[in-house]
Parts: sequence; C-alpha cells; structure tokens
Amino acid sequence: MNGPNTEFALDSKRNVMPKKKQHVDLSDQNLLSLILRLAIPSVVGLSIHALQQVVNAIFVGALGAQAIAAVSMTLPIVVLLAAAGQGIGVGAASFISRHLGAREYLEASRGASTALALAAPIGIIVTLTLLPNLPGIFATLGATPTIMPVALDYAGTVLLGYTPMLLNTVSGFIVRAEGYTRFSMWVMMTAFILNAVLDPVFIFSLDLGVRGAALATLVSQISAVGLYIAYFTKLGGTVLVRISHISLRADRIRQLALVGAPATMTSILSALAVMLLYGAAAPFGDDSIAAVGIAVRILMVGALPITGFCIGAQAILGFGWGARDYAHILRAAKFMLFVTIAFSVLYSAAVVIFARALVSLFSDNENVTEIAVSTCIVFHLFFGLFGVQSFVTAMLQSFGRARLSAIVSLARQGYLFIPAVLLFPLVAGFNGLLASQALAELGAGIIALIVMFNQFGELRRALRHGPQERSG
Repeated sequence: MNGPNTEFALDSKRNVMPKKKQHVDLSDQNLLSLILRLAIPSVVGLSIHALQQVVNAIFVGALGAQAIAAVSMTLPIVVLLAAAGQGIGVGAASFISRHLGAREYLEASRGASTALALAAPIGIIVTLTLLPNLPGIFATLGATPTIMPVALDYAGTVLLGYTPMLLNTVSGFIVRAEGYTRFSMWVMMTAFILNAVLDPVFIFSLDLGVRGAALATLVSQISAVGLYIAYFTKLGGTVLVRISHISLRADRIRQLALVGAPATMTSILSALAVMLLYGAAAPFGDDSIAAVGIAVRILMVGALPITGFCIGAQAILGFGWGARDYAHILRAAKFMLFVTIAFSVLYSAAVVIFARALVSLFSDNENVTEIAVSTCIVFHLFFGLFGVQSFVTAMLQSFGRARLSAIVSLARQGYLFIPAVLLFPLVAGFNGLLASQALAELGAGIIALIVMFNQFGELRRALRHGPQERSG
C-alpha cells in the first residue's frame, strides 16, 4: 500500500503526483468563474433531485389523500436511510479536497476507496434490519389503518434500493470533491429522466400504485450507480478508486468519521424532526398529515439548491485550507455567502406569496389545501436564514472542524426544534406545531451568524500572520 503505485508518480516530499490533470483547477484565482463552474452543476443536480421528489408526489397525488400521506410518512425513513451516505460522503469529500490541496493524491484516493468500501456493507445490514420492522415503525409514526398498508407497499420497495442509494450518494461526494461536479449533475439528470418516464408506466399502466413509484426510483438509483462505476473504472478523475487503495487504518477512518458524524446526525435529526411533525399532526387527522407532508416537500425544494451550491463550491474551501491559501478562502467564502442568502430570501418570499398556487400542484382536496397553505407560509417565514446555516456548515466541514460544524448543523432540526415541537403543540395545538419550525429556523440562523463572524475573524488573523498561525 505504501510502495510505488503504477498509476502515480512518486515525489520525494509529497505523497504522489497524478499523471492526469484535474478536470477543474481548484486553485484558479478567477473565483467567480471557478465557483460557478463547480456550483452550478451541483445546484442543477440537487435541484433535479428535489424535482424528482415533486414529480413522484404529483403522480402519487392522483391516487388520493391516503397515498400522499403514506409516501409523506415514508419521507423521514428515506432521510434517515440517507444519513449514513451523507456522513460518509461529507467526511470523504472534506478528506479528499484537503489532501488534494496539499498535493497528497494517493492519500486522497485512499480516502475515496475506503469510503465506498464502508458504504456497501452498511447498506446491506440496514436493509436486512429494517425490512421486518416496518409495521412497528409506521405505527410509531402514527399511521392510521387506512395509511398503513399503502405505506408498507411503498417503503418495502424503497428499502430494497438502499444499498444502490448509499453508493450513489458517496460516489457523488467523491466526484464533486475533486471538482468534477458536471459529471455528478449528468448522473442525477439521467436518473431523474428515467424516474419521470417510469413513474406513470409503473403507477398507472402496470397498476402498481405507490409501489410503482418506489420501483421507478429503485431503477433510477441502479442506473446512477452504473454510471459512477463507469467513471471510476475508466479513470475519469484525479482520485482513483481501487481495491488496493482501501485502508481500514483507525486514524484514517477516524478522520472520515469525525467530519462526517455531524452530517449524519443532521440527517438523522432531520428524519426525526419530520417524524415528530407527523406525530404532532396525526391527532388532527389524515388531511393535516398530508398538508404537513406537502409543506415539507416545498421546503426541501428550496433547501436542496442551496445545499447543492455549498456542496459544489465546498471543494474550493477545502482545497484552499489544505494549501493554506487564506486569501483564496475568504474571497470564495464571501461570494458563497452572498449567493446563499440571496437565494434563500427570494425563495422564502416566493413561497409566502404564491403558497396557494404551489400547494395546488400536490392536492385538489380543499381542506388539505387550506391547511397546507398556512403551513407553508409559517414554515418559510425565516427560511432566509437557511442560506447562512448551509454556508457556515459547509465551510466548517471543509476545514475539518467537526465540533463547530455539529453546533451549527444540529441546531435547526435538533436541540432547538425537538423541544419546541414536543411542547408547543401541547400549548397551542396545530399552531404550536407550525411555530416550532419557524422559531427553530430563526434560532439556528442566529447561531450560524455568530459562528460565521468568529471564523471570518480567525481567517483574517491567519492571513495577517501567515500559515503557521492556523488552528486545528
């Protein structure tokens, strides 16, 4: 493992130097062009992913309120399943971009190979564990007798595709970490088109109902994994994924895990938050559950492009951190902050103004529509701060600062939201449920702002005193 590798040329001081150039020069001083080249494909890719959820919901919506509620109740399980992929992917991306910045190419390849080697067995184990326990999980979520059989049909098929989904997620992070966000975008676009074509065929033509929607998603995930396999086997990038590069050394896995753990916890808490929302809405009936599900999906549509932008541009921050180029980092960070805030504020305003038109895309039930409109408006009151939260989290992850990343990322759906959603509905009913999301968003945004100003101060001090002043 430590000897010369035929695909690398060894340097006397550095780890290795690649024979082929990177697709994107992450040290490019034309930051506007660099960030847009990296971020736009990532935004398009994750926006397509969000649109895929919307398309699924629209087709499923034609099956009735029970089908909408069943698929919505499965959403937190899907988010929970994605937690491992997010954690492994974020840890690997931070590891890879920092080592590329330090010109340690073999170490970056070891991180990528090890991340994928961890993903596959995790997927299989989780699938085998959850399948027999789905009825109990949905009972805990508050599924009514009319929703339960539909939810089991959908979730059972979704679980069968968990391992491909996990490999797809981690592969996407690896490709984006080396700056090839365009390929990741094309993979997501291909999966979306396939999913959109298969949805009506499986749901209506083959009369498979909600199971058909899940099956369409499964086929699209498998196709995405196939494209990533082709990329890695044909040496598409700087980072080389090889069995010989897999390393289960404790220190390397620890580096991946420490940075990835907050992302995993954020995903888990996101799933728990949605579960608690549905649990709090359940006493108010199926229409309330369906309405909350619609509002959560619209919230996700706005969140994913912002997350995509940060993920795409994150490689620049990690590369600069590895190269100790603080001026580069500060310039990139300020532009990223401007874009994320501008988008989140505009999206928030658009949803509040056009809430009824957006909700009507998902349901023609008058009662569901009325509840969903008010839910969407309240959920998006402070969504303008989500851009700050996403940027600060991405910045801290790229620096490898796990503890601060956890403080920021776990606030919105964790230690601020959970107490609120458990207590407020007891005091104010359904209005208390709505307020819990809005106030958690506000509090998390304030925390992110405080951490952001502190980090900018540290970067300016490091820039003045030189790279030797950098802290952990």
